[in-house]
Amino acid sequence: MNFVHPPVLIVGAGPVGLVAALTLLQNGISVRIIDKDPHPRIGQRGTGIWPRSRELYNFLGVSEVISLAKPAPPIRFYKPGTLETLKDLVLVPHVEPTPAIPFNGHRSIGQQLLDVILRRHLEKFSCSVEMGTELRSFEQSDEGVTAVLAKNGISETFDAKWIIGADGAKGIVRKQLGLTFLGETRDDGQMVTGDIRLTGVGLDRLHWHQFGNIDERGLSLRPTDEIGDDGWQFFLFGRELDLTKIAESEKLVFETIVSLIPTEISVNKLVWMSYFRPNIRMVNKFSEGRVFVAGDAAHVHSPTGGQGLNSGVQDAFNLGWKLALVQKGLTDKSLLETYSAERLPVISEMLGVTTSILNKTIASKGARFERSPILFMLGINCRFSTIVLDEFVTSVEEKPINAYGVLDEEHLEAGDRAPDAPNMLQVGRAEPGATTLFSLYRPWYHTILVFAPSLADATPILGALETYDKSVVRLAVVLPSSASVTSVASPADLVLVDQEGHAYSAYLMEAGQTKVFVIRPDGVIGAIVHGTEGVKKYFSKIFVDT
Repeated sequence: MNFVHPPVLIVGAGPVGLVAALTLLQNGISVRIIDKDPHPRIGQRGTGIWPRSRELYNFLGVSEVISLAKPAPPIRFYKPGTLETLKDLVLVPHVEPTPAIPFNGHRSIGQQLLDVILRRHLEKFSCSVEMGTELRSFEQSDEGVTAVLAKNGISETFDAKWIIGADGAKGIVRKQLGLTFLGETRDDGQMVTGDIRLTGVGLDRLHWHQFGNIDERGLSLRPTDEIGDDGWQFFLFGRELDLTKIAESEKLVFETIVSLIPTEISVNKLVWMSYFRPNIRMVNKFSEGRVFVAGDAAHVHSPTGGQGLNSGVQDAFNLGWKLALVQKGLTDKSLLETYSAERLPVISEMLGVTTSILNKTIASKGARFERSPILFMLGINCRFSTIVLDEFVTSVEEKPINAYGVLDEEHLEAGDRAPDAPNMLQVGRAEPGATTLFSLYRPWYHTILVFAPSLADATPILGALETYDKSVVRLAVVLPSSASVTSVASPADLVLVDQEGHAYSAYLMEAGQTKVFVIRPDGVIGAIVHGTEGVKKYFSKIFVDT
């Protein structure tokens, strides 16, 4: 095959497909991204953005998500048939950012706006989504994948090296791969959801309004200016409502909403709506040969907990850097097997968490909304992965996997999320300046952090690591605040002084200790080792000929 065109075909242009595309493009790998819908999807859909996902967008340089996502307003419950407040609940208690966790707490941003932001970032690489283009079938060999596409009734054959299926639960990629999608379909969490523009006497925009209950009839209204200054995301639910019938009629949606709000309502426009019934399912593996699945194409779950979209973009981020290294010829394609191996346990445990929240929500008749810190996704790890290395942890045979834990900042292992640290003094420049560790981490290279008491202590390690390709490995020295730096002649790309001790605290470093952390392109700690030999051992599993 002659690959003069993009080697990667991405099917599906929701946030998962767009993040996969952006990660690959930033790695210097061109992509073709298609979506069978003729126009970009509208609607708020899944809006929750948790801290780990905001870190991911930060690594990708998509700062708009950080700045535009807003905290969810408090949820106000009313006494039946009145606008008299029964109680207010906070969906997620406010959490202040910390030096190690700069993007703390829960935020909301509509999927429609998120898609627009991500597409704009693709355009910086002269890449745009081909709407109205459908994948009909594909055949793969050891050398590549031949896809049959269709647009406006015209078929096209496209040769690619790889396909990423981000085409949703009903998409063709998973089905044609023959992956199982076992699980259950629930009748007890069904709803009609959508976006609407309306005003109501006494209906403020400072609260997320909750009328009725799950047992009978209920309505949830979340204000969002993304739709308009009279815009709301709505959820209709309750056993007494014929939701499948309501979803077929704009008139019935209006009538049902008006009947559930005990005040004068002016409905201006129904923007979008959809009937939803919880499916709780996942694949048996995330890839077959040269074809991968991510996001809803690989796993679907209850919306309670807001983990679905977040998990999907994290799938894409895990896959992207690995696929880029393989396509560049810097690693063996066996590295791609770790995509499925690292994500399967995470998703399996996540399904358990979100299903538990669904069950509790239904049992409490919709009155229980408190969210556990596990949902922040900062404790997600791949300590069990075959490609992570920790020389400071005693190996335990058959150690139980806890891939979806709550963050424990007093414990740090290879396979964990790498913490941030601000106010790192960057020395050796004409004008020394402060930076953060997160500003170093990017999706197209590994970052080696050498923590050492002095530059002299770090130099032997740095010298031995100079041979790594600078385009995919960066070297940084982290010195304690007490270090005196008179000369910065060093093989390191960066010499940083931890002025306020945040890095030493977050990475659990002791005074006088030398330790090396290798941070993967996805912001995960790939290795925690004593020195040069440990780094080389880690990279022997990543790069060819190391």
